[in-house]
Amino acid sequence: MLGTILKRKLSDNQVANIFINSIFDTVDNGFKEVAQIINEDVAFVNSPAISDNDEGEFGLIVIVGNLSYLESTFDADQAARVEKIIFEKLSKIYAIPEVDFTKMIREYQSFIAKVNHPSKNMVYGMSKAIFYKYKLNQFQDEYFRRMQAPNPLFLKRMDEVMSNFVWNWDAFFKKYKLN
Repeated sequence: MLGTILKRKLSDNQVANIFINSIFDTVDNGFKEVAQIINEDVAFVNSPAISDNDEGEFGLIVIVGNLSYLESTFDADQAARVEKIIFEKLSKIYAIPEVDFTKMIREYQSFIAKVNHPSKNMVYGMSKAIFYKYKLNQFQDEYFRRMQAPNPLFLKRMDEVMSNFVWNWDAFFKKYKLN
C-alpha cells in the first residue's frame, strides 16, 4: 500500500527517456549473447557468424516490438504523445531527420506484420524479423532453406530469447505513475 502511495509521477518525456534508455541498455548488454545463441543454434548447418557488434537490425526490431505495446498499455492519445517524443529523441540519436526515422520505423512495423501474418504475437514477429533481417535462411538445412521458412524449433528458441527484450510495463507501473 505504501509503495502505491509513494509512486513517482512521470511526464510523457520522462517515460520516453526511461523507455529509450532501457531499450538501448538491454540491446547493448544483450546482443552479444543473442548473436552467440544464433551462431550456435543447432537449426543451422553452418554458423551464421553474426558479429557481436552487428546489433543494428536487432536494435530496430526491439524498438519496433516494444513500441507495439504502447498502444495496449496507454490510452490512444497518451500513446501517440509518448511515441512522438520517442521518435524525436531516437531520430537525434540515429542522426537522421525525424520524418525519415518515422518512415523507417513504419517500414519495420509493416515488415514484422508481413512476416508474422497471420499471427498477432509480437514476440513471434520479432523472432521472425531477426530470421529474415539477418538472412539466416541460407544457413538452414536444405528442407527449410528450400521452403524459405524458418525452422519452427529455431523460432521457438528465439521467442524465449526475445521475450527478455520486451518492456515490462507491469513492473514499470508498480514503481511509477503518469502525470
